[in-house]
Amino acid sequence: MTTLTVNKHAQQRSLWPYAIIAAFVLFALFIGYMVKQAMSTQVDLVSKDYYQQELQHQQRMDAVARTNALPTAVDVVYDAVADELTLQLPANLAGQQATGKVQFFRPSDQTLDFAVPLQTSASGAQRLSTAKMKPGYWRVRLDVEAAGQAYFVEKNITVED
Repeated sequence: MTTLTVNKHAQQRSLWPYAIIAAFVLFALFIGYMVKQAMSTQVDLVSKDYYQQELQHQQRMDAVARTNALPTAVDVVYDAVADELTLQLPANLAGQQATGKVQFFRPSDQTLDFAVPLQTSASGAQRLSTAKMKPGYWRVRLDVEAAGQAYFVEKNITVED
Protein backbone atom coordinates (compact mmCIF):
# COMPACT_ATOMS: atom_id res chain seq x y z
CA MET A 1 0.00 0.00 0.00
CA THR A 2 1.32 3.31 -0.98
CA THR A 3 0.89 6.29 1.19
CA LEU A 4 0.22 9.66 -0.14
CA THR A 5 1.96 12.51 1.60
CA VAL A 6 0.55 15.97 1.47
CA ASN A 7 2.81 18.96 1.95
CA LYS A 8 0.98 21.11 4.45
CA HIS A 9 3.34 24.01 4.13
CA ALA A 10 2.38 26.18 1.21
CA GLN A 11 5.14 27.85 -0.65
CA GLN A 12 6.05 31.08 1.20
CA ARG A 13 6.37 34.24 -0.79
CA SER A 14 9.20 36.64 -0.16
CA LEU A 15 8.34 40.23 0.82
CA TRP A 16 11.51 41.70 -0.72
CA PRO A 17 10.03 42.45 -4.17
CA TYR A 18 7.16 44.37 -2.55
CA ALA A 19 9.55 46.30 -0.32
CA ILE A 20 11.70 47.27 -3.31
CA ILE A 21 8.67 48.41 -5.30
CA ALA A 22 7.37 50.39 -2.31
CA ALA A 23 10.78 52.05 -1.89
CA PHE A 24 10.82 53.10 -5.57
CA VAL A 25 7.26 54.45 -5.35
CA LEU A 26 8.07 56.43 -2.19
CA PHE A 27 11.24 57.79 -3.81
CA ALA A 28 9.29 58.88 -6.91
CA LEU A 29 6.67 60.59 -4.73
CA PHE A 30 9.41 62.38 -2.77
CA ILE A 31 11.08 63.61 -5.98
CA GLY A 32 7.72 64.81 -7.31
CA TYR A 33 7.06 66.70 -4.07
CA MET A 34 10.53 68.31 -4.16
CA VAL A 35 10.05 69.41 -7.79
CA LYS A 36 6.67 70.95 -6.88
CA GLN A 37 8.23 72.81 -3.94
CA ALA A 38 11.15 74.06 -6.05
CA MET A 39 8.85 75.32 -8.79
CA SER A 40 6.62 77.21 -6.34
CA THR A 41 9.48 78.99 -4.53
CA GLN A 42 9.67 82.73 -5.25
CA VAL A 43 13.09 83.84 -6.47
CA ASP A 44 13.85 87.56 -6.24
CA LEU A 45 16.78 88.80 -8.27
CA VAL A 46 18.75 91.80 -7.10
CA SER A 47 17.25 93.69 -10.02
CA LYS A 48 15.47 92.96 -13.26
CA ASP A 49 18.44 94.13 -15.33
CA TYR A 50 21.11 92.41 -13.23
CA TYR A 51 23.30 91.42 -16.18
CA GLN A 52 23.18 94.92 -17.70
CA GLN A 53 24.31 96.34 -14.37
CA GLU A 54 27.21 93.89 -14.28
CA LEU A 55 28.43 95.31 -17.59
CA GLN A 56 28.55 98.77 -15.98
CA HIS A 57 30.54 97.51 -12.99
CA GLN A 58 33.69 99.51 -13.76
CA GLN A 59 31.77 102.80 -13.92
CA ARG A 60 30.27 101.96 -10.52
CA MET A 61 33.71 101.20 -9.06
CA ASP A 62 35.02 104.53 -10.40
CA ALA A 63 32.06 106.34 -8.80
CA VAL A 64 32.73 104.62 -5.45
CA ALA A 65 36.43 105.55 -5.63
CA ARG A 66 35.51 109.16 -6.45
CA THR A 67 33.11 109.22 -3.49
CA ASN A 68 35.76 107.81 -1.14
CA ALA A 69 38.20 110.50 -2.33
CA LEU A 70 35.89 113.33 -1.22
CA PRO A 71 37.25 115.42 1.68
CA THR A 72 34.22 114.54 3.82
CA ALA A 73 32.04 111.46 3.53
CA VAL A 74 28.48 111.34 2.29
CA ASP A 75 26.40 110.75 5.41
CA VAL A 76 23.34 108.52 5.43
CA VAL A 77 21.87 108.63 8.94
CA TYR A 78 18.69 106.88 10.10
CA ASP A 79 16.86 108.39 13.07
CA ALA A 80 14.43 105.83 14.53
CA VAL A 81 12.83 108.34 16.91
CA ALA A 82 11.96 110.84 14.17
CA ASP A 83 11.23 108.11 11.57
CA GLU A 84 13.43 109.77 8.98
CA LEU A 85 16.54 109.21 6.96
CA THR A 86 18.92 112.13 6.48
CA LEU A 87 21.26 112.30 3.50
CA GLN A 88 24.05 114.84 3.78
CA LEU A 89 26.28 115.60 0.81
CA PRO A 90 29.74 117.10 1.38
CA ALA A 91 30.05 120.88 1.05
CA ASN A 92 31.88 120.71 -2.29
CA LEU A 93 29.01 118.67 -3.81
CA ALA A 94 26.28 120.69 -2.09
CA GLY A 95 27.45 123.88 -3.81
CA GLN A 96 27.04 122.29 -7.23
CA GLN A 97 23.85 121.29 -8.98
CA ALA A 98 23.75 117.69 -7.75
CA THR A 99 21.22 115.40 -9.38
CA GLY A 100 20.52 111.75 -8.83
CA LYS A 101 18.29 109.27 -7.11
CA VAL A 102 17.97 107.45 -3.82
CA GLN A 103 17.07 103.77 -4.14
CA PHE A 104 15.63 101.77 -1.28
CA PHE A 105 16.29 98.07 -1.77
CA ARG A 106 14.68 95.41 0.44
CA PRO A 107 16.62 92.13 -0.09
CA SER A 108 13.85 89.96 1.36
CA ASP A 109 11.02 91.32 -0.83
CA GLN A 110 11.60 93.09 -4.14
CA THR A 111 8.00 94.35 -4.24
CA LEU A 112 8.93 96.84 -1.49
CA ASP A 113 11.80 98.40 -3.50
CA PHE A 114 11.35 102.03 -4.54
CA ALA A 115 13.35 105.07 -5.63
CA VAL A 116 13.01 108.80 -5.04
CA PRO A 117 14.79 111.66 -6.82
CA LEU A 118 17.61 113.41 -5.02
CA GLN A 119 16.39 116.87 -3.97
CA THR A 120 18.86 118.42 -1.57
CA SER A 121 18.59 121.75 0.22
CA ALA A 122 21.17 124.52 -0.21
CA SER A 123 23.23 122.88 2.55
CA GLY A 124 23.21 119.55 0.68
CA ALA A 125 20.81 117.76 3.02
CA GLN A 126 17.71 115.76 2.19
CA ARG A 127 15.32 114.28 4.73
CA LEU A 128 13.17 111.31 3.81
CA SER A 129 10.38 109.89 5.97
CA THR A 130 10.64 106.21 6.83
CA ALA A 131 7.21 106.03 8.49
CA LYS A 132 5.64 104.11 5.58
CA MET A 133 8.58 101.73 5.16
CA LYS A 134 8.15 98.20 6.43
CA PRO A 135 10.38 97.53 9.46
CA GLY A 136 13.49 95.48 8.76
CA TYR A 137 16.73 95.49 6.81
CA TRP A 138 17.10 97.94 3.90
CA ARG A 139 19.92 98.95 1.57
CA VAL A 140 20.01 102.61 0.65
CA ARG A 141 21.80 103.37 -2.62
CA LEU A 142 22.59 106.95 -3.44
CA ASP A 143 23.54 107.81 -7.04
CA VAL A 144 24.70 111.40 -7.41
CA GLU A 145 25.99 113.30 -10.41
CA ALA A 146 27.64 116.68 -9.94
CA ALA A 147 29.82 118.63 -12.38
CA GLY A 148 29.78 115.74 -14.83
CA GLN A 149 31.16 113.28 -12.27
CA ALA A 150 29.26 110.31 -10.86
CA TYR A 151 29.31 109.41 -7.16
CA PHE A 152 27.85 106.35 -5.47
CA VAL A 153 27.20 105.40 -1.84
CA GLU A 154 25.49 102.32 -0.45
CA LYS A 155 24.54 102.07 3.23
CA ASN A 156 22.61 99.45 5.15
CA ILE A 157 19.94 100.50 7.63
CA THR A 158 17.45 98.71 9.84
CA VAL A 159 14.08 100.43 10.03
CA GLU A 160 12.42 99.90 13.40
CA ASP A 161 8.76 99.97 14.41
